[in-house]
Amino acid sequence: MKKRLTAVSLTLFSPMLWAFSAAELAQTLQKPQNVQGDFVQERHLKSLAKPMNARGTFVLQPKRGLLWNMQKPFETRMRVRADGITQWNGQSWVKPQGSAVGQSQQVKLFLDLLGGNTQGLEKQFDMKLGGSEKQWMLQLTPKTAVMKQIFTRIDIQGDSAVRRIELNEKQGDRTIMRFQNVKTNQGLDAFAKQAL
Repeated sequence: MKKRLTAVSLTLFSPMLWAFSAAELAQTLQKPQNVQGDFVQERHLKSLAKPMNARGTFVLQPKRGLLWNMQKPFETRMRVRADGITQWNGQSWVKPQGSAVGQSQQVKLFLDLLGGNTQGLEKQFDMKLGGSEKQWMLQLTPKTAVMKQIFTRIDIQGDSAVRRIELNEKQGDRTIMRFQNVKTNQGLDAFAKQAL
């Protein structure tokens, strides 16, 4: 009898049975209509002693796109959508000079990372997810030839939204993005509405 109770309790409290799944992560991140906040980005290049820093604000609509308003070191507004990256020139959205054809895969990856499209991520990465809805960590290891050429690993942390992304690149460079003062389902300003 004692063995049966122990077996039942081990089964009920097994972490595998109660594990946070990729489908639950996707549901969590796609729940809000929009996510807004501040970002801080550190780009660590092997060739430089100090990281290059950027900061600004962002607006994400999981199914529509991302508006990236960099304020420092200089001001620029970028829009990331499934159709590519465009930059605001003060009057209209234009493709940045030197936009590569292969950029579309990186754009899709970035939207998948922030928007919680785990099905899209699973096509290109082996996924290792741990934690719970309130605090999770996702490690992505490239499995396609294209992603293996760019990344060694991507680490993502969050709760109801993505809070930190670390991109480890094959040539040794590293980018860390932190998302702060995050709010969900707030009204969008006129510019963000028009952009997204």
